[in-house]
Amino acid sequence: MNAHIDSPIEMNSDEVLRVKLEVLRREHRDLDEAISALVNAAHPDQLRLVRLKKQKLALKDQIARIEDRLTPDIIA
Repeated sequence: MNAHIDSPIEMNSDEVLRVKLEVLRREHRDLDEAISALVNAAHPDQLRLVRLKKQKLALKDQIARIEDRLTPDIIA
């Protein structure tokens, strides 16, 4: 029996993307804070700093892709 029953916990793809977007934004903010703390440290670990910045940039790219998917194309 594979009857499809809509349940209140089911989300459509836009809702899933919005939740993922919020999680990614939070991770991006957390990385920003970690980078700031590392930069302000007495002897910042440069390799770790570069890795965190790359990770932050990757998150920014993911955020932009999801925002593009959620924003409807407007034909001018």
